Amino acid sequence: MKYHHLGIPTTKSFANEIEIPHLKITVSDHKGNAFGIQWQRYWPDAPYPELVKNVPHIAFEVDNLSQALEGQEVLIQPHSPSPGITVAFIVVDEAPVELLEIVRSVASPSDF
Repeated sequence: MKYHHLGIPTTKSFANEIEIPHLKITVSDHKGNAFGIQWQRYWPDAPYPELVKNVPHIAFEVDNLSQALEGQEVLIQPHSPSPGITVAFIVVDEAPVELLEIVRSVASPSDF
């Protein structure tokens, strides 16, 4: 696993917001700071578990998402937020953890 970002839920606006309508979320660019912090504001009708909408999560890039999910408590099933990227959320000690598999030949370089 390789560290990707730290997602912090917020209800406030932030600089350089990026709206992602199909995911019903507004985020900051995790590359906008040296530590990979990404602010996340979930829209009122965002269909995510409360744990994800209210507790910060750490995200790791994995080589094989299917293998990484084996034996884990899956909170959000694998899905593709953008071309070349598949993500899922698991629960580890009552905290959400995001796992990402990135196909670099397909994904936008701004995503990794």
